Amino acid sequence: MKKKRELSNATRCEKISWEDIDPAFITGLINLARKEDLFGSGFRRRPAHRGDVTTRALITRSIRGRARLVAREAMTVCGLPMVPFILESYGVTGRFRPSCRDGEHLAPGDSMGKFNGSADRLLTAERVILNFLQRLSGIATQTTLFVQALGKSETRLLDTRKTTPGYRALEKYAVACGGAWNHRLGLNDRVLIKDNHLAARDSGSGKALRDAVLLARKRNPDLLIEVEIDRLDQLPPVMDARPDIVMLDNFKPAGIRKALSMIDGRAATEASGSVSLRTLPGLARLGLDFISCGALVHQSKWVDIGLDWSTK
Repeated sequence: MKKKRELSNATRCEKISWEDIDPAFITGLINLARKEDLFGSGFRRRPAHRGDVTTRALITRSIRGRARLVAREAMTVCGLPMVPFILESYGVTGRFRPSCRDGEHLAPGDSMGKFNGSADRLLTAERVILNFLQRLSGIATQTTLFVQALGKSETRLLDTRKTTPGYRALEKYAVACGGAWNHRLGLNDRVLIKDNHLAARDSGSGKALRDAVLLARKRNPDLLIEVEIDRLDQLPPVMDARPDIVMLDNFKPAGIRKALSMIDGRAATEASGSVSLRTLPGLARLGLDFISCGALVHQSKWVDIGLDWSTK
């Protein structure tokens, strides 16, 4: 058996950290959320009244409030670094003191952090704070379940580009907080030759895939080259072109075993398609380098987080 190819740094997946995300991008998303909540942004007909009419009618600016973010269910928390950005956007005078960090696992009733400041502005910002935290923590929690299903396997779980438009950086960050790894961030950071590229070229043969890999390598010598196959007969000509990664799309376990034997360590391997909590443990035992799964994001659900108030 041939020696397994050592993966280069360019071949390896990555984990996004909060420091990787542009603060100006975060501020822009928050401003978008604030404007749609207060000024009807996005609709042709603008509202007759602007701002938080309920809070303005009931709460004077002199009132100070205390509030606590509370996990209502078990979860992996994500999004806490956004809270100070939101408070600043809404002009909240006061402080937020987190009691945990992104990526930590919380039980029902656990505190995520405490607020102390102007009650009116915090009431206005409350829903936007919760929306971001519930969405991102939902992705992180879903991801944690999938990572746990991998068990002690050395196979790395990857996300995909199936993300909410405009929210990719945050959703991929949430995946990383949940314990999985990030696949390509966009169309610009690696070549990934898929079935529709060949369909557009009116060919799906192994030879066409080989030629596509060679052409991509010639035009992008500094980029990782990954190629998707959906039949074993495509593999021999593809391997002649020496791709960096071979993606096995919708293969059954028996087909994956055969493909791994044929690849024989000459490329990194990735399985994709129909990956679920039910199928993941079996895939984890096959010896793949990577398993990619869009369900980490698109099948996640919002988790229940509350903001408990006190004016004392």
